Amino acid sequence: MKKFTKEMVDYLADKLLIGLSDEENKLVLDEFEAIDANIDLINEIDGISDAEPMTYCLDEVFVTFREDIAVESIPIEELLRNCDDTEDREIVVPRVVGGEE
Repeated sequence: MKKFTKEMVDYLADKLLIGLSDEENKLVLDEFEAIDANIDLINEIDGISDAEPMTYCLDEVFVTFREDIAVESIPIEELLRNCDDTEDREIVVPRVVGGEE
């Protein structure tokens, strides 16, 4: 199995447009070593290659949905009366992401 190298991590970091210091590169390499060690442990489990992949953690899943019953709700106009600023049927809030007002 091919191990990650400092050069590989630098190359991938450049592709992702992130710069890594030598210390950060070492942290990434250490993490990959820990992941590789855990994968090696998993591969040592007897019969692991014969195990069937699961799409869900339980063998049988029974889901019972409740009946969809329409109930009367508060009219939108009454709800919007509690808001300081509205436009049509929407609440106007301050912009929180960059850009012009």
